Amino acid sequence: MRISSRGHGEEGRERMTLVPENVDDLWHLSHVLESGDLVSGDTTRRIQRDDEQLRDTGGQREHLFVTIEVDDVEFARFANRLRVGGEIVDCSREDQLGHHHTINVEEHDEVTIEKHFKPDQVERIEEAEEAAENADVAVATVEEGEAHIHTVAQYGTEERFSFTAPTGKGEYARPRSELFAELGEALSRMDVDAIILAGPGFTKQDARDYIEENHPEVADLLTVVDTAAVGDRGVHEVLKRGAVDEVQTQTRISKEASLLDDLMEGIATGEKVAYGIDEVAEAAEFGAVETLLVLDDRLRRERQGDGDWDVDVNEVIQTVERKGGEVTVFSGEFDPGRQLRNLGGIAALLRYRLQ
Repeated sequence: MRISSRGHGEEGRERMTLVPENVDDLWHLSHVLESGDLVSGDTTRRIQRDDEQLRDTGGQREHLFVTIEVDDVEFARFANRLRVGGEIVDCSREDQLGHHHTINVEEHDEVTIEKHFKPDQVERIEEAEEAAENADVAVATVEEGEAHIHTVAQYGTEERFSFTAPTGKGEYARPRSELFAELGEALSRMDVDAIILAGPGFTKQDARDYIEENHPEVADLLTVVDTAAVGDRGVHEVLKRGAVDEVQTQTRISKEASLLDDLMEGIATGEKVAYGIDEVAEAAEFGAVETLLVLDDRLRRERQGDGDWDVDVNEVIQTVERKGGEVTVFSGEFDPGRQLRNLGGIAALLRYRLQ
């Protein structure tokens, strides 16, 4: 996510101009937007002129800049598109005011959102922006006598390490262990969530064995992938196969799964957990919540007034944050989120037992 600008709108609202840079960013926006928000952007709309209405031609599409008051949001993952519908409240053509319109937001489209942002919504956007700037995956490619490390961020790839020296036999040959040692040392200094180790033949597996023995903390982050080349071409193969996307998704799921495992263990043993809105709200009031777990689609539904909780979820979140707790919003699309849904969509890991 790229934040182009931030400012203030009318009636105490905040204004953010954003550019979603990938499908994940569109998904984040779908959980930030709510009924009553104002969304502005470039769009096209079919408009009939007087003579066309007489002939019922259906009109012609024109490019417009519109602001709509949101009444529905739909994330179409397989179309890589966010559909935001509502009444036109401002437009480059005044005769379109008051009509219903849907803005289709795709990757790299600029949109302006004006609303009363809640703290977790701002945090979600800022984390998406940070994810775009910071590499969370490294791709190491290795073959005989050659190794490279690239970092992968949402804006592209960058080579961070390159080592070339002949191995095997000959006057200038060096032991393979030196190549693996250089690679392992370089990887151990990197602050990333996951590492893809790729290359042709068996060299990458030998490199993994060396790293496993000498840098076990690095080995825990490794995923091995076959490629026909190393360096830039090898990284391109890894990206083309979707291996990075898969690893990033699994990393996010892994974090959520770990929290959910802690929750389920606590439920099984009767230790320091709460689940269901009433229990969680009570724990929040006592300042007992260390980590709040809440499901994204349930959170959105409650905020829109379509849920059935008797407690204001925004007040629960604010209370947790004010008393030093953390908030993790789970994705309902993955298994940990589905399990959380079965527990009422909200739960908490506690600092101490309430009873």
